[in-house]
Amino acid sequence: MMHRALAMTIGNLHVIRHLSNLHAWLAIAAVVVCSSCGDMLLSRSMKQIGDLGEMRRRRGLVFVALLALRNRYFLLGVGCMTLSFYSLLYGLSWNNVSLIGPAAASLTFVANAIGARFFLHEHVDHRRWIAALLVGAGVVLMAL
Repeated sequence: MMHRALAMTIGNLHVIRHLSNLHAWLAIAAVVVCSSCGDMLLSRSMKQIGDLGEMRRRRGLVFVALLALRNRYFLLGVGCMTLSFYSLLYGLSWNNVSLIGPAAASLTFVANAIGARFFLHEHVDHRRWIAALLVGAGVVLMAL
């Protein structure tokens, strides 16, 4: 009877550890998607608004703040960044910062390169693609 109870406890710990890893990787995926979407939306809004430094000098800080707050891409970008932050907190509640932090940051770098190229139509040079591949390989090694 004792042996069976011990086996159930060990089995339950394995399931809990597996769920912890699943929750951690789901949180990492949410951080990557939300953060990258937020970066792309904020970049698009800043390109629409223009040179904020010049506008601030001519019209003042309040004008620039109102201009940004009226831009829908800016507001969506801030919303995505907020979701990214809370996803990070959720991931940290399930796993160690030594996994969550580097994996989320590294995969966000890769996602930003892809997003910059295909959604913002920016030129991403070969060095950045090679760096993205190496970063992705590093995340795979970390996950093993």
